[in-house]
Amino acid sequence: MTTLHAQVPETLLKDAMQVAEQEHVTLDELVSKALSARVALKLTHATIQERARRGDLSKFDQIMAKVPDVPPVPGDEL
Repeated sequence: MTTLHAQVPETLLKDAMQVAEQEHVTLDELVSKALSARVALKLTHATIQERARRGDLSKFDQIMAKVPDVPPVPGDEL
């Protein structure tokens, strides 16, 4: 593990300490989980953008044209 030193507003620190106490975790765990979630969100967003760039609407339309135009199976209605 690596130690990270960060400066945060006093009010944010107090709120984070309160949340950590409510969730029965240490402040280190809370910060680590929050940072992990933010990084995962960014990486997921980048992956989705890359996959969208590779998309081809004409191929999508060709595939969708093969889907039969029938009513949904009972229970699958919107």
